[in-house]
This record gives sequence, C-alpha cells and structure tokens, in this order.
Amino acid sequence: MADSIWPTIHAERKALADDLAGLSPEQWRTQSLCSEWDVHQVLAHQLAAAKMTPPKFLVKFAASGFKFDKFAAKEVAAESAGGPEATLAAFRAAIPRQTAPPGPKDTWLGEAFVHGEDIRRPLGIKRTYPAGQVARTIAFYAKSNAIIGGRERIAGLTLQATDTDFSVGSGPLVTGPAISLLLVAAGRMSALADLSGPGVETLRGRA
Repeated sequence: MADSIWPTIHAERKALADDLAGLSPEQWRTQSLCSEWDVHQVLAHQLAAAKMTPPKFLVKFAASGFKFDKFAAKEVAAESAGGPEATLAAFRAAIPRQTAPPGPKDTWLGEAFVHGEDIRRPLGIKRTYPAGQVARTIAFYAKSNAIIGGRERIAGLTLQATDTDFSVGSGPLVTGPAISLLLVAAGRMSALADLSGPGVETLRGRA
C-alpha cells in the first residue's frame, strides 16, 4: 500500500541523522551532488520538505512567484539559518513526521534516497539502501518528468539492477546497483561510473 513508504522514509531519516552526527564544520560545507548546495543546505532542504504540508506549500510557492527554485532557496535559507547543529537537531526531531508537499508519495522516497546520496557520496559515507524500495522509486521516475525529468532521461533504455530482481524500460541495456540507477535517473551523472552496458553512453549524452 502507498502508505508503506513512511517506515522507509523514517528509517532513512534516522540513518542520515546518525551518519551526520559529529561532522566537522568543513565537512558540513562540502559540496553535495545537488546543484549548488552544500551538505548542510541539502539537509536543510530535506528538513523543509519533512515539515511541509500541502496548504503551506501552496501559500509559500505563490509567495515565490510560482518559481520552484526561488521557493526551494528560501526554504533552505530559513532552515539552515541556525547553523548545522541546529538543522540536524530539527531534522532528527522531524524523523517521525508524515507530512510533505503535494504530489505522488513515491516522490518522497526519491527525496530520501537521492538526497541521502547527494550528501553521503561527497563525504565518503556508505549506506546499503533497501533495494526493493529503491527499485520502486526507479519505476516511478521512469514514468514521471515532474521536476527531475526522469522519464525523458531514461527513455528508450532498459535499466536493470544487479543487486535486486528489477528492470524497467526497453532498449539498450544499462546495469548496476539500484541506487546508482536511481541517481542517474535523477540526473546525478557521477553515478554513471557505477554502471555498465551499451546504454551508458546514451545516458552520458543526456547529462
């Protein structure tokens, strides 16, 4: 059932909070895989999403001129203003929340997995994600262009996981760990290094 995403999201939030405990100031300023944001800012973005509700989102989105980048930047600035330790404490307090902006619930699985790696990979932190839930998120991205453009990015390719029984799409094959397939579907092309198959060059050309 769709609501089964929440135990996974709660577990991912807790794991990330635990992984970030004790980071140095320099580590908090590490460039993430997510656009221009550093590690602290990506965590602030996740905190803002965890605290969001559909009515609150609509009001704030309208106040940002219906420009998503402007809306997101304002939320990150607000949630990071107190410094990394305050953001981390607030994020930990938000672990059990089940609120989110409007949209398909599988979107929030993607937020947890992709932003978790946006933070962990530059810091050299390893995590084994629940492969079945990651695969579910790849399948969602394969049919959705909302915000990240996943459907367009992986169109005409077959993505096949090597760590769980999952494949999606048709066309030249791309194989690798499910989390790396998900990252590439979300536009994190550094994860191409983890993948193989004749479809990899096609993906590289869509960066």
